[in-house]
Amino acid sequence: MPRPPSTACRFLRRAVRRHPAPAVLVLVASVLLAAAELALPAVFGRTLDLLLTGRHGEAGTWLAACAGLTAATVVLGALGGVVTALGGAQATARIRRTVLGHLLDSGPRAGERFAHGDLVARLVGNAAQAGTVPVALAALLAAAVTPLGGLVALALTDVWTALVVLTGMPFLALFLRIFTRSFDDAGARYLRAQGEIAGNLTEALRGIRTIAAAGTHERDAARVLEPLAEMSRQGHRLWRILGRSNARSAGLLPLLQIAVLAVAGLRVAAGELSAGALLTAWRYAVLATGAGALVGQVSALVRGRNAATRLGEVCDGPVTAYGPVTKLPPGNGAVEFHDVTMCHAGRKVLSAIDLRLPGGTAVAVVGRSGSGKSALAALAGRLADPDTGAVLLDGVPLTSLTREALRRETGYAFERPALLGGTIGGAIAFGPYDPGEAAVVDAARTACADGFVRRLPNGYHTTCTEAPLSGGETQRLGLARAFAHAGRLLVLDDATSSLDAVTELKVSRALLHGTGTRTCLVTAHRASTAARADLVVWLEGGEVRAVAPHVQLWQLASYRAVFAEEGMDAA
Repeated sequence: MPRPPSTACRFLRRAVRRHPAPAVLVLVASVLLAAAELALPAVFGRTLDLLLTGRHGEAGTWLAACAGLTAATVVLGALGGVVTALGGAQATARIRRTVLGHLLDSGPRAGERFAHGDLVARLVGNAAQAGTVPVALAALLAAAVTPLGGLVALALTDVWTALVVLTGMPFLALFLRIFTRSFDDAGARYLRAQGEIAGNLTEALRGIRTIAAAGTHERDAARVLEPLAEMSRQGHRLWRILGRSNARSAGLLPLLQIAVLAVAGLRVAAGELSAGALLTAWRYAVLATGAGALVGQVSALVRGRNAATRLGEVCDGPVTAYGPVTKLPPGNGAVEFHDVTMCHAGRKVLSAIDLRLPGGTAVAVVGRSGSGKSALAALAGRLADPDTGAVLLDGVPLTSLTREALRRETGYAFERPALLGGTIGGAIAFGPYDPGEAAVVDAARTACADGFVRRLPNGYHTTCTEAPLSGGETQRLGLARAFAHAGRLLVLDDATSSLDAVTELKVSRALLHGTGTRTCLVTAHRASTAARADLVVWLEGGEVRAVAPHVQLWQLASYRAVFAEEGMDAA
């Protein structure tokens, strides 16, 4: 069943309204080209009649008109081709910027709705196809002028030949309708299978070491290419639909043209039409039956609309809305959770959280796997929003802050940080502002990364792709980046899990015990990390079971069992 076009229509309307100039230029050039093509048969016919009747003086003027119209068709055709290519490229670039901007504005939730490979396929391949739609639609509208104009001109030249063409028009319209419906469905299925392959491939590349270690490369190759059979079926179906449509047109259109020529010939023999009028009628019949040539343009438009539907699905997702507050009041990072509830994949991960974390303190969040630690960490700096309730930073709801104010005052470090910025120094400096070289080096020292960075071939200027980093070294660079940018709140979400005990001790001492002007929230998997925090938030089943110093909670056997069951050491 074909998908509803509403998503594609909304997406394409936005694209055309924002930058209509290329489509308008294509429409104007195409209409002018159609006008020139419609004028040529009449001028040719008049010229022929003048030559046959010996009126060569007048024929010279009409021959010049023929030459001028022919030159105009060449120039307008070339201009239309250039504008079409340029407009398609510009529309593709704008569409990619729009979709990418929406994805980045959506935050982490963008990767939850679609497989990463599928998103890449949509942004690269589908955007290129959708980019052709505005100019293709304009060209299609202009192209319809030629057969309609040809039919009208044919009727003005000779009504009997026009009636012959009219008898075949319902069949052409029916063929075009059947073609559009079938091609739309097959094209949508083809693109969906293509996106599934891209998603499977990205997943396999992320787990390439596991696949190599398990020796399952053949099985995983088959899994990645599993949608290929459906893609092949739909591809062959597309060719069959296109082939049948061309065959129908190829069978009907020549018959109509031959019929027109026969009728016109009979009327010439009866003295009712001149030789020039016969030529004119013949050429107008060819233009009028050119509706079959619209099949190629319609197929391109259908492919572009299907691609736009997939892009529209991405842009229909929610984005993070920010508030007007550009600056927080004086404070040291007090975080408050007011009746916060959060669900994920239909499961409640946090339930009715009421919690206040004093500013300038080190807070460890502990709990068994699935207790909601990462969810709480994500809410603290607004990497996610609660379904109900509010999160405040120094008395201001996070939703009231501008993006710049929020990211200036909050910093994050993760278990598997992404090294962005090109070089090692750039990866540490990557953020809402450039902290400066001195701050980058100082942050690297705090994260115990300065030593191994200086041993790299070009030190801080080494490109990330040329730096052979272990998991622990990568985590230290992620910590350095967070430390270089954190304002009054620093969140460490399992960001020290790959560090050895000695390095973890040094890093946690520096990060958990700062100047007192910043709150540090860390999801703790080690009892030693919790012990160094000022306060521990103990989560169980998405609810706060207790808030107290580690030494006080350690007296409870059930608290100690959390670390034992999770395999967390107390060193």
